Amino acid sequence: MQSSERQTRMRFCSGLSASAETSRAAEMVSEHCGHTLGGQADVAFVFFTAHHCEFASVIAQTVQKRLNPGVLIGVSAGAVIGDGTELEGAPGVSLLCAKLPGARATGFSVLDFPIPEDTDEGRAALAKAAGYGADQRCTILLADPFSTPLIRLLPAMNAARPEGVASGIFGGLASAASQPNGNVLILNDRVLTSGGVGVTLGGDFRVDSLVSQGCRPFGPNLVVTKAQRNIIFELGGRPALEAVSEAVGSLTDEQREGLKGGLFIGRVISEYKDRFGRDDFLIRSVTGVDHNRGAIAVGELMHVGQTIRLHMRDARTAHEDLALLLDAQRLYETPRGVLLFTCNARGRRLFDQPNHDAGMISRAFLPGPPGESRAKPGAEIDPSAGPVVPLAGFFASSEIGPLAGRSYVHGNTACAAIFRETGNASE
Repeated sequence: MQSSERQTRMRFCSGLSASAETSRAAEMVSEHCGHTLGGQADVAFVFFTAHHCEFASVIAQTVQKRLNPGVLIGVSAGAVIGDGTELEGAPGVSLLCAKLPGARATGFSVLDFPIPEDTDEGRAALAKAAGYGADQRCTILLADPFSTPLIRLLPAMNAARPEGVASGIFGGLASAASQPNGNVLILNDRVLTSGGVGVTLGGDFRVDSLVSQGCRPFGPNLVVTKAQRNIIFELGGRPALEAVSEAVGSLTDEQREGLKGGLFIGRVISEYKDRFGRDDFLIRSVTGVDHNRGAIAVGELMHVGQTIRLHMRDARTAHEDLALLLDAQRLYETPRGVLLFTCNARGRRLFDQPNHDAGMISRAFLPGPPGESRAKPGAEIDPSAGPVVPLAGFFASSEIGPLAGRSYVHGNTACAAIFRETGNASE
């Protein structure tokens, strides 16, 4: 359990409990954070595994009693994260809370949102419901994947931002259940089993973003020449399945082992670039094939003229990408707190070792030299090296994070919202 320095104007605290008893776990993390902060929190985020879903109201009540946060949001997950630890396959409750003097926190439920309309009036209504304003720094959105139409909601939330405000949307989709009504969301004293909850934060602080890919590209860039909804019929004027088979056939036997984790496409975010790097693709699953029509189905609405490239999950690429992004973050002041939303296909499923993403991030912000030498996964964090930045989060069924000025739903990524004092964050 960690806290940022008491003398700083902006204060964060995190707590993690592996107790299987909900009341005890909630009490442990709440008592620690309440003692460290010395009173009321302006905002609190709580993440809990399926073991605690039945008693989610106990978690909400305990956090509110101990910390009386201005806004509390929470979500159920397959696994939770606290500081340098990823609790996979075990009960867990993780809490991150903050005092943000002079800031504002506006909580919301997407069930209360107006129907998104692509009009000035519709965007203004959505902006008001989400607490948007000229001073906003970020929006955190936690949603149930079975009942939240993010394919419409997220673009509408992007469009509703005030002009000139580059505030990002971060978050993830609940992952504790594989069927409707099995996930749980918390908004203050409300416990929901559908929809989404969130908070928009505004004030005199900065939020940096980190979106790290977990897939490696292969084969050539391919242009969609025939598509309908999420079905790609042609790539480069050829049957899509033929083009995909050719790219897969060019792999060595060893390289094809990576396809055991599934086949993905990367859809280019901006077609105006001459060259595309890792961060230029949105990763989507290939969900099916139609051999008769030579078509492939993907987890995204596709349009003629879009550029795609095939991808596969790859632990080495994921590690290198995260290390590179953390080296860039090390150029700036140490964060006061971090929210981490990582894909439930990462963790030990991808890296075959515990605490990869959380450990790398925690270790990267310790005092000392930057780089992979300080971000080796699986090792214990040396407390003598200095205070660990308070961090909490969860393993999501999909992640939400900003790229190229807009926020998207991602797959196989690690997305982090990094909170810093004004003037210490990157542009």
